[in-house]
Amino acid sequence: MARGMTIGGLAKLAGVNIETIRYYQRLGIVAQPRRPLGGQRTYSEETVAELAFIRRAQEVGFTLGEIAELLQLARSGGRDAVRQIAETRYAKLTLHVEQLKKLRGRLKRLLAEAQRRGKRGADPIIAVLRGDEPIP
Repeated sequence: MARGMTIGGLAKLAGVNIETIRYYQRLGIVAQPRRPLGGQRTYSEETVAELAFIRRAQEVGFTLGEIAELLQLARSGGRDAVRQIAETRYAKLTLHVEQLKKLRGRLKRLLAEAQRRGKRGADPIIAVLRGDEPIP
């Protein structure tokens, strides 16, 4: 099925852009096969599976750096290391969500202040961004 695919065929089958594949290759996440003398590089089903792995890992929040580690571990084993990477990612996402909630609250208060003032005086959003007023 996917044996001997060109990069275009790989991209189509995997549902990604050719430039995405090249980007992953530059990062070292996906291997770039050798170019045969006078021919085109070809990709195997294994590369299709790796691209699917990358996409699914991104969908659950892993970074490309973590995905590179997970791909290595998928090839070599290392269940404890996989679990540690996942737990670390979960902790970072939890912290990020809390930070986003704080930012949302600040912006909500700023919007409420802008609504309260209406068109009177300086715009509180601009005043805060300029540093003329404290962040609520």
